[in-house]
Amino acid sequence: MNSATPTVTLVQPDDWHIHLRDGPALARTVNDAAKQFGRVIVMPNLLPPVTNTVQAQQYRQRIIEALDLQLTLDPLMVLYLTDNTSADTVRQAKQSGFVHAAKLYPAGATTHSDSGVTDIKNIYPALEEMQKNGLVFSIHGEITDSHVDIFDREEKFIDQILTPLVSDFPELKIVFEHITTQQAVDFVQSANDNIAATITIHHLLYNRNHLLAGGIRPHYYCLPILKRELHQKSLIQAATSGNKKFFIGTDSAPHPQHSKESACGCAGAYTAFAAIELYAEAFDLANAIDKLEGFASFYGADFYQLPRNTQLITLQKKTWQAPSHFDMSDDKLIPLRAQQDILWSLID
Repeated sequence: MNSATPTVTLVQPDDWHIHLRDGPALARTVNDAAKQFGRVIVMPNLLPPVTNTVQAQQYRQRIIEALDLQLTLDPLMVLYLTDNTSADTVRQAKQSGFVHAAKLYPAGATTHSDSGVTDIKNIYPALEEMQKNGLVFSIHGEITDSHVDIFDREEKFIDQILTPLVSDFPELKIVFEHITTQQAVDFVQSANDNIAATITIHHLLYNRNHLLAGGIRPHYYCLPILKRELHQKSLIQAATSGNKKFFIGTDSAPHPQHSKESACGCAGAYTAFAAIELYAEAFDLANAIDKLEGFASFYGADFYQLPRNTQLITLQKKTWQAPSHFDMSDDKLIPLRAQQDILWSLID
């Protein structure tokens, strides 16, 4: 960071986990992401989900068509794994050149996961093919059994599913998405170099007190759910450590205001409008702003075996207020930190 003027210049970052949704919402989500990121890994949990290469290509085209003329963004596509995903589907995805991962949604784990995998063994043939050709296995790591406490679902997933999976597929490249616990940090740190993890900005800045203390705040509700402060501290330490196994993945997810502020509010935090500024805030608070570039701009590209970006962005330590809402088609979209200060600003 420049001490005379509080700025930091980074190689343009990428977002290795984002929800853009589809249809009219794309005009909002795609352009917010493109103002900061060079590439984005696009999650496939649409209705219906993106389960094959043809659907991924069509969705990618819709994303590109939603871009404003002055902006660029490279959408990296992901397939949604189901119990019926075949090895041939995986081969076609890898050969496409634009599908870079396939995603495990345990059935019932999160938004639009009803078509997800009911038993990990059902996708072993697909995983064998992914291991063979290097397609990344992206994982939403939670047990969905109703008797498992929601705050324990990630830890149970590691013990019951992920540990034996890594043993069965030692060469499979795995991204443990949006990790939330100290146990997940420990697992990734101790695993082989084929295992990495994304960390969201909302899990770095907040814990379950922000969600629950003094009343339920629906715009902090996400899945995996915010955990105790001790887990938040573990995530901060991992993100700012300079360990190449941890990199940016916002999990930014847009939901209309009426869907979030309801008796059964949707899970997801919208951060794409100011993601890199919020990450800068978190890293600065941890006295680790010098570690932001690796986390945001290098380690994800290296893991996916893609070239690092060459363009630069500049951030300034300058406070601004997040808007109360954005327009998203005919709906209102309430961002994380709405009408509150954000301590860093993207200036170039």
